Amino acid sequence: MSLMTVRLEMGRTEEFPDGNPSRGYEFIIPLNEKGQIDAAAWRRDKNRCRVRQFENDFVVRKGLVKHVGHGWRFDYLNGTHEDDQPFFKLDRHVLAPGRYVSLTEHDKVQRPFKVVSVIPAPAEEEV
Repeated sequence: MSLMTVRLEMGRTEEFPDGNPSRGYEFIIPLNEKGQIDAAAWRRDKNRCRVRQFENDFVVRKGLVKHVGHGWRFDYLNGTHEDDQPFFKLDRHVLAPGRYVSLTEHDKVQRPFKVVSVIPAPAEEEV
């Protein structure tokens, strides 16, 4: 297990037929040797599992990566689920460059995001 920084960029949509690399997320999460999320390791290091949403090189907001049941989500306001952004079956995905995941964003629309990089997380950096 090691903590990794995963960068997601918006994939192809009707609005962006070529995707949109200036819109996405970077988050820290523990991955196993297959590139899947290690839920047991997340429990031990969940305070380091942070997300930052970006658009046009600006940080839009920051939050935590949460595990709820079998699901994973980004949580920006602790204590409420109104702002949460859930992934579609992220527990079954391999997080590797070139792969895609689906995330329901703040407007309640599920969109595809391309994994563009997976690199070791810096020792003490907060995403």
